[in-house]
Amino acid sequence: MSDPESLARTKARHAAEPGPLDDDATLHAMGYPRKLTRRFRAFDNFAISFTIINIISGIFSSFGFGMSAGGPRVLVFGWIAVSIMVLFVGAAMAEIASAYPTSGALYFSAGKLAKRHRGAWSWYTGWLNFVGQVGGTAATGYAAATFIQAFLSMQWPSYDVTAQRTVLITAVILLVQALANTYTVHLVALMNRISVWWLLIGLVVIVVVLTVEPSHHQSASFATHFVNDTGFSNAVYGGMLGLLVTSWTFTGFDGSFHMSEETVRATVNAPKGIMRAIGYSAVTGLILMLALVYAIRDYDKEAGAAAPPVQVLVDALGVGTAKLLLLIVIGAMLFCGLANMTSNTRQIFAFSRDGAMPGSHWWHSVSPRTRTPVKAVWLAAACSFVLVIPGWWSHTAFTAVVSVNVVGLFLSYAVPIFLRLRLDDFEPGPWHLGRYSKLIGRVAVTWIVISSVLFMLPHASPITATSFNYAPIALATVLLIATVWWFASARRRFKGPVSYGRPDEVAAMDLI
Repeated sequence: MSDPESLARTKARHAAEPGPLDDDATLHAMGYPRKLTRRFRAFDNFAISFTIINIISGIFSSFGFGMSAGGPRVLVFGWIAVSIMVLFVGAAMAEIASAYPTSGALYFSAGKLAKRHRGAWSWYTGWLNFVGQVGGTAATGYAAATFIQAFLSMQWPSYDVTAQRTVLITAVILLVQALANTYTVHLVALMNRISVWWLLIGLVVIVVVLTVEPSHHQSASFATHFVNDTGFSNAVYGGMLGLLVTSWTFTGFDGSFHMSEETVRATVNAPKGIMRAIGYSAVTGLILMLALVYAIRDYDKEAGAAAPPVQVLVDALGVGTAKLLLLIVIGAMLFCGLANMTSNTRQIFAFSRDGAMPGSHWWHSVSPRTRTPVKAVWLAAACSFVLVIPGWWSHTAFTAVVSVNVVGLFLSYAVPIFLRLRLDDFEPGPWHLGRYSKLIGRVAVTWIVISSVLFMLPHASPITATSFNYAPIALATVLLIATVWWFASARRRFKGPVSYGRPDEVAAMDLI
């Protein structure tokens, strides 16, 4: 028989445990009817962010830049340091995701957390997130096109790799990914499940081959080797630029947040999806980074190659094995781009649902056959292609698009976290940080501000028309358009996230 104290503890524990979570009731309480299908379970929600982060795609696509900007020291220890900072950002975002599990994600929560000028806070957060999402889709497609060309040149030595062909292949990739996203949510969820296993198995294969196959590896101290080939004389600045490798890899984990309206038990599974995706990516990414770094043979030759990580594979393993591993990398990049576009379209759908984009009535419409925002898919694809067009003539186009992705997304992450810090009566959801909430939020915002300034600065010297980092121009153009539009008309009609009525009223509007 239980003693009274034990019985009291048991009752208290059961009282503290949340009851069954009604996803539709939560959505209705935020003022929205259900228009999307809830097919994403905990693993699916985690899979979307894990696939977008995509350590294979991120590390391989930016490894060459890191070899010039800091070398092994920044690639290895920068990965560890930035991963920790991103965990702070992810935790602060996850707490907000638990409180506001909606496709509007960041811009919705910014509107709800602001004390004043809710419309303006929501407006700019949404546009920053939009340009960051588009940058992520564009950069991933561009990286995949680059590696596809590397594979083609290895398979057929007469193949001529050109910047123009990279842009054209990117266009084809975006077209195929848009077609895939046009079909049902069930298909997208299935593709994301496959992508997780592709990433994990591919990681194991690449690491094992790079560990076992080469006849020679670098010494343990090689991880501290520092290189600054950016053209800037200041070594600290050159090394700081190398942090872009890790920051670029860790973008897009807001995908779990954006998929909330399609996730079962979203108040718990969305925040858990964010944290698991970051944590697993941090550990597995470090393993992959070490495998690549210690496989380097001729540093100067490989750093100067058109695709440095490909040259590392060729020198360490031979052409045949390198081609097989390259197929794994290309597959990972294509999966990453697909997930990027999925997240991108959900942001467009939600932002348009509240009338915050030109032609909003188009972009928030849902296909009655597939239950997906088809028109938003094609808008995401078109905007992404526009962003990669400068790659036709600029050899720094990729790093510029990456910067647009990193800065746009992380600034949109920072706004609701900052607003939550100013709010004393924040009501957390089932997943929360307790008394550490504000401390974690302060660290997150500080890191985002520092990294955003860094990645808007020049990445190569001397600064010429072809080496210029056009990321500030791209970001400023979007913000200028958003500002002009805001003061011209939007501020009079857009007051932040729209409520479609009382919970019982919006429940009657459910389309599924």
